[in-house]
Amino acid sequence: MANKFIGYHEGQGFLYRLSGSTKLLFFVLVSIACMATYDTRLIVAVGFASILLFRWAKIRWSDISLAMTIVILIALFNILMVYFFSPSYGEEIYASKTVLFSGWGRFYLTSQELFYLLNLILKYFCTVPLAILFLMTTHPSQFAASLNRIGVPYRLAYSVSLTLRYIPDVQEEFAMIKLSQEARGLELSKKASLIKRIKGNLQIVVPLILGSLERIDTVATAMELRRFGKYKKRTWYQAQKMVGGDYLVLLLALFILAISFALIIVNKGRFYNPWA
Repeated sequence: MANKFIGYHEGQGFLYRLSGSTKLLFFVLVSIACMATYDTRLIVAVGFASILLFRWAKIRWSDISLAMTIVILIALFNILMVYFFSPSYGEEIYASKTVLFSGWGRFYLTSQELFYLLNLILKYFCTVPLAILFLMTTHPSQFAASLNRIGVPYRLAYSVSLTLRYIPDVQEEFAMIKLSQEARGLELSKKASLIKRIKGNLQIVVPLILGSLERIDTVATAMELRRFGKYKKRTWYQAQKMVGGDYLVLLLALFILAISFALIIVNKGRFYNPWA
């Protein structure tokens, strides 16, 4: 799975035994808790716990390196744009100003702005890893069943399941086509220039997408012939009943959410202010 996008990762352990509904609700509740507050202490604690969960699930860095690289690039771009449009927003939030770098014009750096940007980037690393962990430890059919269990129509839930199942196949097909093209003399490795690699990959991606659309049409037709969607409800072969461990995990998620709201009250707002 190295250098691939995220997908279901077979494994054993506590996380794999949890119900898909439990993991989905845990992710939603903890994400709300982290998004509601800018208290660095809680965000760092959740982010650190997420890293430990990866080790617990025995998921290697090579399994998620590509996805995390993209997340890091997006996070860096986001904080750059925030600073570009509002370099003094941290001062307004924390009602204090400690200049670290004078810069030029309106572009200068303060401790308050740096602390605010740090909180922004930390939010990515306390929610995105949980999302990746959920997707990599939850079978697509369990994911669909969990979506249906919390109220999502089963037609939509089944579409999500099919998408998650199909992504690894597309990745493998892309890798095979890329290797065959390189065997024919088309250089697509890091040795080639960036422009040449982009053009070469586009030559693979475009026909692959067109072929994928044809497969989707074939699958949709086959499902219609089997009268999929005739009834309002359906059962799920991969659905799991909630047991004691599931309820403990949900209680933990509610506890984290309660801490988030309590910190908002204690801090008299969403932001933890070390300069107060």
